[in-house]
Amino acid sequence: MERAALLRRLTWRTGTVIETIFETPRVKTISLAVPDWPGHRAGQHVDVRLTAPDGYQTQRSYSIASGPEDQYVSLTVERLEDGEVSPYLVDELRPGDELEFRGPIGGHFVWTDELGGPLFLVGGGSGLVPLRAMLRHHRAVDSRVPVRVLCSARSLELLIYREELMKLAADDLVDISITLTREAPSDWRGYRGRIDPALLSTTGWARNKQPLTYICGPTAFVETAAAGLVALGHEPGRIRTERFGGTGV
Repeated sequence: MERAALLRRLTWRTGTVIETIFETPRVKTISLAVPDWPGHRAGQHVDVRLTAPDGYQTQRSYSIASGPEDQYVSLTVERLEDGEVSPYLVDELRPGDELEFRGPIGGHFVWTDELGGPLFLVGGGSGLVPLRAMLRHHRAVDSRVPVRVLCSARSLELLIYREELMKLAADDLVDISITLTREAPSDWRGYRGRIDPALLSTTGWARNKQPLTYICGPTAFVETAAAGLVALGHEPGRIRTERFGGTGV
């Protein structure tokens, strides 16, 4: 029964693009209507497949940006100059177009309200995508789990979901910190520089709280953040990571 359910879930299906929004000049959120969507958990991803007129196919994995309770399935994609899939998704895809994908996929890097907390979410660049799904789930179910979020971006203009993060920060249970690694406004009052143990100690939970931590971003970013938390005395078994290739933030 479980195997049959998994096979059905991973069948290739087609979604219709309802809306696209540029989060930054290189990052677009794509919202799709999927009539037979089986539902997902915050933190999961999908495989997207493109097929050329000559039959050539290529696919890539993308985190789901929408919460489980959202009306549409959303993906947030960063365009990579040498990418086979992301340039089409960011530059060419329009409302009314169809997109083929399968999922949801993944069972480790997920959060539901039942898992509790406190919760520490650490994201670099587009690593914020699955964390946004977790934050949306947290809000949708009126969770009482306290959350701290640490976002790293090269500049304020390149911080994805900036307006949404500011609105979420108004919640007494959600504390959001931002560090800018390259450019910052002259009146910037947030943090500057790359994530290190000192910043993790300042913005995160004390080790005696043993938070449930999710870290997502480029490989070097994730490894640095995870090692920093372990050095601060956090339990490795309470740290979940998801990484991807590309440049650091």
